[in-house]
Amino acid sequence: MNIPHTDLPRIVIIGGGFAGIEVAKELKNKKVQVVLLDKHNYNTFQPLLYQVATGGLEAGSIAFPIRKIIHECDDFYFRLTTVQEIDTVNKRVIAEIGTLDYDYLVIATGSKTNYFGNKEIKRNSMAMKTIPQSLNIRSFVLENFEQAVLTKDCEEKNSLINFVIVGAGPTGVELAGALAEMKKAILQKDYPDLDITRMEINLIQSGDRILNTMSEKSSAAAEKFLLKLGVKIWKNVRVTNYDGRTITTNSDLSFETATLIWTAGVQGSLVSGLSADALVERVERIRVNQYNQVKGYDTIFAIGDIASMETENYPEGHPMMAQPALQQGKLLGKNIIKLIQNQEMKPFEYKDKGSMATIGRNKAVVDLPNYHFNGVFAWFVWMFIHLFSLIGFKNKAVVFLTWVYNYIHFDREGRLIIRPYKKRTFTSFTSDEI
Repeated sequence: MNIPHTDLPRIVIIGGGFAGIEVAKELKNKKVQVVLLDKHNYNTFQPLLYQVATGGLEAGSIAFPIRKIIHECDDFYFRLTTVQEIDTVNKRVIAEIGTLDYDYLVIATGSKTNYFGNKEIKRNSMAMKTIPQSLNIRSFVLENFEQAVLTKDCEEKNSLINFVIVGAGPTGVELAGALAEMKKAILQKDYPDLDITRMEINLIQSGDRILNTMSEKSSAAAEKFLLKLGVKIWKNVRVTNYDGRTITTNSDLSFETATLIWTAGVQGSLVSGLSADALVERVERIRVNQYNQVKGYDTIFAIGDIASMETENYPEGHPMMAQPALQQGKLLGKNIIKLIQNQEMKPFEYKDKGSMATIGRNKAVVDLPNYHFNGVFAWFVWMFIHLFSLIGFKNKAVVFLTWVYNYIHFDREGRLIIRPYKKRTFTSFTSDEI
């Protein structure tokens, strides 16, 4: 990998997401050598992927170059690669571009879409975990409308402009709301020769309420907002198959659609090489102790979505969201330095700062530890938190100005088919490979 030899402890971080970047920041200019490996050369602000998918933001405004984050750090290196395996015996990382020895290893590979073993759904649906996937959704949705204008077959036309989102967590709810607003104020202007009132947005949830990780009050408010926007919500329905045209469920319901967007679950993005005892196979996460040390290894750590730290409050591990990743990353950077200096490490204790979701213009729900509120004020809180959390002043400024413009004009000017998207066969790709 052409990393300079050093007499300092070498810390290798796999993954440049929220968790990996937070560790890197904490190790800045310490007496260590840090090497960060990732398959992308940018950090993605995933909570706003749905806005890229629906034309509200351009991809560049929610991404930030990893090299720019670390360019002021001493003895810090980034390599663009995919890690294939961890050789725990020789303390070595094996990647596409070569091998690299480590003294301490941090696994922060995040998560990927979970299809629960259904290959047909994996082959025919669309996921939204990365910027390329969001751009694919944007292109495919717009291409469907362009095709709908041309076809004279009513069934085909309906299939092209009917959208089904499976999974009513924050991602699914926010995406459904954004599509509903496009239907309400934008698409009828773009396609005056198409009956946009026939467009359907269906949100399917296997449980008995949407946003089931939030309070019942917020769940009920979000459902009310979505219904008012015209979204059809189907609860206690589980999708069993999708052949690219017809969705079948565990009930008598079926849906005819050219577009199924799968947001129903995630699982850890594992790297091979760890012992079986260290893995939680059902969700493909890595077992860690209170210091984020991987079970059975003193110098290997896992943080963020990939880590499963079983506690009294979180018997199946912390939620796979940004806050646990950020908090674990920040503490781990300090703990590694303490470990190097033979000091006692501090155990991780998750501080739940709350959760939130936006449903659309002036509509959001917010759960704080002691307060639950929704509506316009919640929407402003949601915008402020997300704006503040973006990396880079330019990204903050661009997103803010874009939001202001979109609000004033009730528009989304990112409705561009930059690269046409065509579905590929299951044998030629995996949903998280782009």
